Amino acid sequence: MKKILLFIVTILIVLSLVLFYRANTVFENHQYQVKVPLSPVILDEDAAIEHLSKAIQIATVSHENKSKIEDTAFQTFHQYLAEAFPLVHAQLEVKTFAKHSLLYHLKGQNSQLKPVLFVGHLDVIAVNQQAQSRWQQPPFSGKVIDGVIWGRGALDNKISVMALMESMEQFLAKNQVAQRDIYFAFGHNKETGGEGAKAIATYFAEQNMQFEFILDEGGAVTKEIIPGTEHPVALVGVAEKSFVNITLKVAGQGGHSSQPPLETTAAILAKAIVNLEDKPFTPHIKFFDLMFQNIGYALPVTNRLAMANLWLFEPLILDRLLDQSYSAASVRTTAATTMLQASDKSNVLPIQASAVMNVRIYPGDTLEGIIAHMQKAINDPRVIISSEVASEESLVSSTETLGYKLIESTIRRIDDNILVSPYLVQGATDSRHYQKMTDSIYRFIMVTLDAKSFRQIHGLNEQVSTQDYRNALQFYYAMLEQSASGVTSID
Repeated sequence: MKKILLFIVTILIVLSLVLFYRANTVFENHQYQVKVPLSPVILDEDAAIEHLSKAIQIATVSHENKSKIEDTAFQTFHQYLAEAFPLVHAQLEVKTFAKHSLLYHLKGQNSQLKPVLFVGHLDVIAVNQQAQSRWQQPPFSGKVIDGVIWGRGALDNKISVMALMESMEQFLAKNQVAQRDIYFAFGHNKETGGEGAKAIATYFAEQNMQFEFILDEGGAVTKEIIPGTEHPVALVGVAEKSFVNITLKVAGQGGHSSQPPLETTAAILAKAIVNLEDKPFTPHIKFFDLMFQNIGYALPVTNRLAMANLWLFEPLILDRLLDQSYSAASVRTTAATTMLQASDKSNVLPIQASAVMNVRIYPGDTLEGIIAHMQKAINDPRVIISSEVASEESLVSSTETLGYKLIESTIRRIDDNILVSPYLVQGATDSRHYQKMTDSIYRFIMVTLDAKSFRQIHGLNEQVSTQDYRNALQFYYAMLEQSASGVTSID
């Protein structure tokens, strides 16, 4: 008996030593080491803030129903850009696609260098009329109060559009000469499918265009989002979830509600939805592992211990990640029921009940696999499954490219207290339409977000601090200047 106990104790001691050894050796500091901090470019920041404020006041709302789109709003916005940035419109080639999307082109002198594409979007989502009273400031006021710029588009995504335009105007004002071609692609309906970006992508394909890298919206500098770290973490999207709308339909006989069948079409559909929610898709730890490879060294040993020993702790880690909706969405394909339809009258049985589920696809999962999972989970042949509005699977961009290294070094040179990490963007961006033009697509805006401010995107009280906008101006100018200079490597 003593020998058995001694053996068990020995095994536990050895196991503990292995776990702690790996926790202290697996993760290394691979962050860009700042030798020379970024020298801030001198901008008229007050004017830039005023420009963003006025841009927010132009309600460029995109709608699923195209007949509701106010053409005059986009035309007004185009005119405002031309007035606010005269050098850009005098010296760059400007093309319009799908009526309202814009493409700007700065010609470089060295045709051997691949161009760089910066992406943003002009449109914003509609504001729920019933929720307008809950906004602390009117959603299209663009008010600047106590160091905060208020309004729809402050974060998503007029901040990128305006900061890029300010950067280009300043670049031209300094009479700098571009070696590399620079493009700005500003879609006008990213929030409703991205037809404008698709049109621009078609033009690029016709020109056989290939980019060194693409930078779009997506990640941000996060604060108190990554458990255990005292540092802000800049999350740079190296991939995004693709999406598909899945429709579930159940057909019935209809009739009067006073004589219901044993199971109505609505009840069959409801059971199917509940069965799907009870049997979620398989989780994966790939992107959290990738994140820890970059920032794990800076986390407490208790955090490192589990991630350094996935061979033992992966199931426990996944269980913890699945406890929260935000982290759960980062490790698996999700399906959310967003639209339901049955009878049009309270006393009429529905002849057909249907539900639309918006499915966000984890890279590597396939549409065929998703439908097969749903069929097995529902386990009812009366429920017919169909799909539509699918987007292409997102490629996963490398962190060893010029584009990623340039983004990382620029962030760190602005503030070397910020850690930089790749991650998976949960939503869709316009950059998905440009996948055939490069294998290096990154998604990031230089603003700081916490759990509360993340909810303001597409939610109530969207806002950005004037300090964040100043940081965004410095970031985009540095990215533009370095890209245009023809830099090919980062020391």
